[in-house]
Formats: sequence, structure tokens, C-alpha cells
Amino acid sequence: MKMKCFNKLASCTFAAAMALSAMPTACAADSEENSAKGKTVYSFDFEDGDVSAFTNRGDNDTTVISTTDESSVSGSKSLLASGRSKEWNGPAFQLDDKLEPYTEYYISAKVKGKYYTNAMLSMQYTTADGETKYSNLVSLSGNDWQTVDSVKVSFTDEMTGVFVYFEGGTDDILIDDFVVTQAPEAEIEQDIPALKDVFANDFKIGTAITPNDLSSKATMALVEKHFSGSLTAGNEMKPDSVLNKAACQAYFEETGDDTVPQISFSAAKPFLNYCQKNNIPVRVHTLVWHSQTPDWFFKEGYADDGEWVSKEKMLARMENYIKAYFEELTALYPDIDFYACDVVNEAWTDGGTPRDPGEQGQGGSQKSAWVQVFGDNSFIEPAFEFARKYAPEGCKLYYNDFNEYMPQKITAVIEMATELKEKGLIDGLGMQSHLDVRSGPDAFPSVDVYNKALDKYAELGLDIQITELDATTNTNPTDESFTAQAEYYKGIMDSIYAHKDNISAVVIWGVTDDASWRADRCPLLFDGEYKAKPAFYSIIEGREIPEQPTTQGTTAKPDKPTTGGEETNVLLGDANEDGEVNMADVASIIQHIGNHDAYALSAQGEANVDMCDGNAGITGNDALAVQLLVAKQIDKLPYVE
Repeated sequence: MKMKCFNKLASCTFAAAMALSAMPTACAADSEENSAKGKTVYSFDFEDGDVSAFTNRGDNDTTVISTTDESSVSGSKSLLASGRSKEWNGPAFQLDDKLEPYTEYYISAKVKGKYYTNAMLSMQYTTADGETKYSNLVSLSGNDWQTVDSVKVSFTDEMTGVFVYFEGGTDDILIDDFVVTQAPEAEIEQDIPALKDVFANDFKIGTAITPNDLSSKATMALVEKHFSGSLTAGNEMKPDSVLNKAACQAYFEETGDDTVPQISFSAAKPFLNYCQKNNIPVRVHTLVWHSQTPDWFFKEGYADDGEWVSKEKMLARMENYIKAYFEELTALYPDIDFYACDVVNEAWTDGGTPRDPGEQGQGGSQKSAWVQVFGDNSFIEPAFEFARKYAPEGCKLYYNDFNEYMPQKITAVIEMATELKEKGLIDGLGMQSHLDVRSGPDAFPSVDVYNKALDKYAELGLDIQITELDATTNTNPTDESFTAQAEYYKGIMDSIYAHKDNISAVVIWGVTDDASWRADRCPLLFDGEYKAKPAFYSIIEGREIPEQPTTQGTTAKPDKPTTGGEETNVLLGDANEDGEVNMADVASIIQHIGNHDAYALSAQGEANVDMCDGNAGITGNDALAVQLLVAKQIDKLPYVE
């Protein structure tokens, strides 16, 4: 395969192109622009008093839905959700009986609490196995009316009972200007290098996705192009998604045995079906974790108010849980390569000590029920013993943690991993790598600190995987924020690349900024419009990249210039003379400018490139003009500012 080197000149030119293409300073797509481009399918201002499209959330929800003239944003009325007795009570709007699956929609609304707004827009759906799942979409807090601004929602045809709803507190909630807009169908940039190809000879490149991502065509197009080397389920393979409380209690009532937890992969099946269909390797995340593990799992009879079980009973539960997890997983999906598993997640504090004992709900989910039962971190070794016993062949076992560059945590993790390695129980360490660019110079951690942590872990001789990489900017980021982010990402990726002999996978934690768990600080490589950010170009700078194939529907076809009414043989922008104009031509122009001898263009190629910017002579502005054409920021060449 023909390869090209993406060098400094290329990076600078692409960064300039991104700036000129009016990259938004907010990471999510602009709501007014989306409304203009998309189609409004439902809009409620409640002026007619009709609230029939909204319901409460079932028989146990005491919410009464009506209209009120107490307060409104537009007009004189708004929806009133009163009589709420539980935090989860609230007004709900069903999607799957009104909208189409595998189609993206934006939800916009104004929301106000009775005294102070403290609410959440959430989503629920029922799986094909009949289990109901929930996810939080956006938090709202502040005085007076708060805005839900073009929040993306979508669903697959495997989901039923799909609702968005407002919850939080027990005070009245007011809703106004509730709008559902069908998002315009987005096209991804097919003519940029694919990350999985750029790093194909070094390590796997992957990402994490959710059920909502699966129903977004543009998101999954990005996944297919860039991240199909490895996929992780965002939440659906964690303990709270897999452990089936009702089935556990039913088994206990039938047998009197509460050491055999019952599990279900119903929430994960859409994700796993996709991976199986597309032959994508999967990271299993995660088995044993203090967070997102329900407290009832540690209680007698699986009762919420039960007594804590003994260490001996918890060991039996742990083994049976891990055994069932792997046996069920491999029975359902024998063809998936479950190549890695985070056996234990986040067991150490930043100070290098075990977590405090307690229920998950205490202390912001920082306390550990595992420590509550075992008294310390002695649960870690048996977790790896059971995982080694039951994991499928070829599945490597990892300890995974965040703030993995903190000195005392490094010491604790290395001591633990050394003991596990000596016993043949562990294969590697997962560095989550949730990083913070801030303004750039004050990034935390610094690239140097991160690099030194990599040095220490590499000395162990265990494999390393970067499991949840993202790097936040400031809130309300500017162009300068994205420049700093690009420089920081490059430094981090250079450190990772320098340790590539010890690293087998790099997983970016999410696909686009707007769907990230840290969306307000735009931490990822692609923005809410599915476009590559400067950070994307910075991490491939200096790497060998495959020449990109042309793709129907994503290649620009400029008009041929004419002279005296006759069409010439010049196709402006077609540097490599393949009859198309795409990012491969941009790369050829940049290489030619950087090194005429090594990357010479033919006479016809030079003729095709010269005058792209309206001026004689081949310069970076010609490459920029072609980039703008491919990005559909201009309609034709030449481009004259």
C-alpha cells in the first residue's frame, strides 16, 4: 500500500484550513443552525392547553400534568408537572411511537423549577429481553428558566418504550417551548486518514460507544472508519447493567441459595451484535468495581435493606458472578474476540490507599462495598484468580484506574501488579487517561508527568493499554483552546508512541464531543458536526499514512476551467491525476511544497494545482483552497479570498 508521511507542514496547513472553515467555539452543534437545517417534527408551546402528548412515568408516578399561566417563556402558558412525590417522577414524551429508528433527532426545551431549577433530562427504553434501561442526557440547574439546547437522541428498532423525561427533586417542574427536530443527515470526512490505519502497525485504535451511538448513522460511520480496531461498551457491560436483581431474588426464593448471581446481557446485546456482525474486537469493561455495582449485590438475600454478607459468601458470589459472566458472554458470542478485560477497576485512591468502606451512594460513590465486606483490597487477588479461571482463551486481564499518574497511586498499583504478575494472574495495566488541557501550560497532568508514569509502568514488563483517553479544554472553548488541545494531544500521543512496544491498544473515550461524558469541555477528536478537530490532525503529524481511497459522495468534483470557450485538460485540485479531488490531493500538494525532489508532481499535476488560489505558483494557499473545496466550504476552484 502506498504510504505518505504526514509532516509538520501538513499539520499546520490543515489547522489553518480548520480555522478558516469556521470551526465553532462550542463543541456541540449550534442549535439555531441545526433548526435551520433540520425539520421540526413536533413543537409545543402549550398555548392551546393541550398536554396529551406527555404522560407521567407509570402507575407509581404521582405526577399530574396540566398547563399553567404561572410562568412561561413564550406566550402565556407552559406545561406544569405537579404532585411529584419521588425524584424520578416527571413528565415524559414517548419517541418510538412518533419517530423513526436509526434517525437522529434534537430535543430542545425550556425548564424551570418551582423555586430553583434542579432537574435532569433523561431517557429510558426497554430492551428486546424486556429490561428497562435508563440514561441521563443533560443536567439543568440555576435560577429561573434553563435551556435544553439541541440534545441528540436516537434509538434502534430493538428498543421499545423509548421516552425522554424530566426528573429531579419533588417540586413542580415547568416546561415550555418543547421542540423535536429531525437532524439533517450528516456526512463524515471520508477523505481524511483513518486513525486505525495510521497506527495499524503500532497498536489497536478504538473507542467506546453507547446504544444511542448505534442508532446514529454518522457516529457509526466514524466508528467504522477510525475506531474499528477495538470497541468498549460505555456502560452496558458494567455490573449494574449485567446483574439482574429480579432474577437473583427469584433464584434465591426458589433455591434458598443467594451465592449464585443471575446475569443478563440484554442491555449489551445491540452493542455485541454490532461487534459480531462487523468482526470488531471487544474490551470487556468491567467486572469488579466499587461504582456502578448495586449495593444489594453485597447484601443478604440481595435485599436493599439486608445485612452485609460475610467475606466467605462474597467470595462465592464473586466466583459465580465472574463464571456466569464469561460463560454467558462466550456462549452468546463465540465469534467475538474478547481480547481484553478490566478485571478490577479503580480500587486505589490517589493517595495509594484502599477506598473507604460504605455503600455506593455514600460520599459521591467514592466508598466501596467491596472494602466494606473484605475490610481492605484483599478482594483484588481472588477477582483475578476467578477471571483467569473462566475468561475465554486469548482474553488478557487488566487492572484499570484513573489519575494513574499520581505518585502514591503509581506506587500502590505497581506493588499490587508485581504480586499479581508473580502469581501469573495479570497481563497488563489500563491507564484510563482522563486528562485536562486547561489553558495549555497548566495542563494536568503535564506531558512530562504522563510520560514518566508510562516509563514506570513499562518497567514492570506488563502490557499497557490506554483505555479511556480524552482531554478536556476550558468551558466555552475558543480557537486558542482547541490549539492548546491539539498541542497537548500531540504530546500525549507522542509519549504513547514512544512506548509503543509496551502498548497494545489506545481507546478514545467517545466519538464526538457533544456525546462525551464531559461534553461541556469538548474532550475528543471530533466535534458535534462529526468533523475532525485540530487535535485529530496533531496526533497523526509525522506518522506514515495510507493514501486514502476515493469514496463516492465524498469527493469534490470542481468545474474544469475553460479558455476561449474550450475545456482544457486541467482539473483544478487534482494533484495526483486520478480524476478526483480529495484529501489525497491535499496531502500530495503539501508534500510537494515541503520537498520538491522527494514528492515531485508531474507537469500535469502542477498545472492542476497552480492557480487553485487564483495566484501563480504552488503554495500552501493552493492546498488550503483544495481542503476548503473537499470540506464543502466553497463550491468551486479557483478560490480567491
